[in-house]
Amino acid sequence: MGVRWAGLALLCWSLHCVAGYSWVEGETDEPAPCPGLYCGRLDRGENYTGPRYGVCGGCPRGWRVYRPGQDPICRQCHMPPALYDWLYLGFVTITTLQAHWVAIDYTAKCRQFTRPVLALHCSALLEVAVAALATLLLSPPVGSLRLTSCGVVRLADWYTLLYNPRPNYQQTLHCTQEAVYPLYSMVFVFYAFCLVTMLLVRPCLASKLLPGRGRNAVYAALYFLPLFALGHGVLGGVVYYSYPYILILASLVSCAAHYAFKLDQSLRSLVVTSLTESRNLVILLGHWALHAYGIVAVTELKEPRLHLSLISLVPLPALFYVLTARFTDPARITGGTEIG
Repeated sequence: MGVRWAGLALLCWSLHCVAGYSWVEGETDEPAPCPGLYCGRLDRGENYTGPRYGVCGGCPRGWRVYRPGQDPICRQCHMPPALYDWLYLGFVTITTLQAHWVAIDYTAKCRQFTRPVLALHCSALLEVAVAALATLLLSPPVGSLRLTSCGVVRLADWYTLLYNPRPNYQQTLHCTQEAVYPLYSMVFVFYAFCLVTMLLVRPCLASKLLPGRGRNAVYAALYFLPLFALGHGVLGGVVYYSYPYILILASLVSCAAHYAFKLDQSLRSLVVTSLTESRNLVILLGHWALHAYGIVAVTELKEPRLHLSLISLVPLPALFYVLTARFTDPARITGGTEIG
């Protein structure tokens, strides 16, 4: 008797496994469900003469399915970006500007801020600002500094290409779309504008102010801007979820590296050069600003009193390095190990 019940249970289980996925492939009068996370149907309205709901497929740009499996209708995105999304766009802008400044500073090979170097830094700032403003004005609603966003629900929203369903292992439904509209596309537009504004302004300015060396910063940008675009296309979702921690770690490492390259590691020298030399002071304040930006992005200021108070801790890593640098002097370590 037990063997018979076991055989019956096995038969029911096998029939359940081979049962195909049932869905309506064509147009429908009812909002029939669609397979996959991002396939949806367009609602043509009650006055449409044919079937009201279209076939399952990718939603148009600026539309998406919010509840796959329950509500298969493509709905237009009207919500404003969250604070975290604005900070992400700011991160992209700041990273690009920092890359320009580092390239200018490295190719100029000056230990002090000279007028030609400052002019090129201001030019890079103007180029990035114009590119960011143009990107905002051309993003819907066009001509406004506001944005309409679809929001980000999950990491998969950045990689809809990998989630095209294949119901019953038959034909693949191509539902690839920009589910995180406009966070994905507008970054590419921003990089394109950065390239255009740089080529319009910087070559002439660099040839007059820093002939020979100034053009190397332009060449560097011609490399890192396409690399940034490629990185965004492949790792956009990963960077979106991790950029606050990237900022905090990068500010800590770069601050330590800035001090480590100084020949005189004494307490007095580190403090004096940080406060009296304009270049060192600007670099230090830049590290602190990035660290504070990362803290704001991590916390999103959900508890303003507590989270704003954390910004007061930003100078601690630099102070820790300055106060402990003498204990890590290689000469002291070597001298302490040689006994007798």
